[in-house]
Amino acid sequence: MAAVALRSCRRGLSHILSNGGLAALSSKRLEGDRRHKSTVQYASRPDLPKLAYRRVKGKSPGVLFLPGYGSNMNGQKAEALEEFCRSLGHSYLRFDYTGHGASEGVLADGTIGVWKKDVLFVLDELAEGPQIMVGSSIGGWLMLLAAIARPEKTAALVGISTAADHIVTSFNSLPIETRKDFEEKGEWTVPTKHSEEGLYKFSMDFLREAENHCVLQSPIPITCPVRLIHGLKDEDVPWHISMQVAERVLSPDVDVILRRHGQHRMSEKDDIKLMVYTIDDLIDKLTTMV
Repeated sequence: MAAVALRSCRRGLSHILSNGGLAALSSKRLEGDRRHKSTVQYASRPDLPKLAYRRVKGKSPGVLFLPGYGSNMNGQKAEALEEFCRSLGHSYLRFDYTGHGASEGVLADGTIGVWKKDVLFVLDELAEGPQIMVGSSIGGWLMLLAAIARPEKTAALVGISTAADHIVTSFNSLPIETRKDFEEKGEWTVPTKHSEEGLYKFSMDFLREAENHCVLQSPIPITCPVRLIHGLKDEDVPWHISMQVAERVLSPDVDVILRRHGQHRMSEKDDIKLMVYTIDDLIDKLTTMV
């Protein structure tokens, strides 16, 4: 019965995706979903910046989206996942890290540790029940850290262009003289096409703090299902990082999916379709197990 239901769901999703949307089987349904799009809410925390989030209540397991560095909860993947979860009646939560999007704080003051605390707060205070965490780029790193800290709240993980340890390993792989130059300046500048300035700036303090959260030097104590999607054309985060994660997690249920023409953001229609199908399979697997 579950397999039949899944095939039916997939046929519907294929139709929806091919017509440019995820939540509607008709234009009338689409209009209704747009009217009921989740609204931005703010979570207050003692002595910490408020976090902006959008939430759709529904069935368990829920889906929690973690965006990439400098990104926010209103990207294509995040929007598509809300439509998908709404169409299935599952709960969905997306938010902005401290210093990102509509949340309070300054991006330059953020650290991996600060953003990890953001994710844990969302898991503890805003998310209901176990979650399928979907992490994009640095969100994939934070997803792993959160899963280690909150195994009881983690139903499954889906990494998109997972950037585990990437900032640290990239800096350490630079020639010694180059590293010394940046250390003297107190800042590492990285060219990127994903920023209006054309570069990212990381302080030496940021890099030193990030070293405390690296996960690839030893086995990763995560035992839930893990799916890692990565593009072979990713010019920002090498696809072999997803392979390293797959080799180190203790879970017996790990799949790596490599997209031949996939780029870093994985926001093309077929990329989003793959992401949705992957989560669809996990929901089916998890609810069938129950």
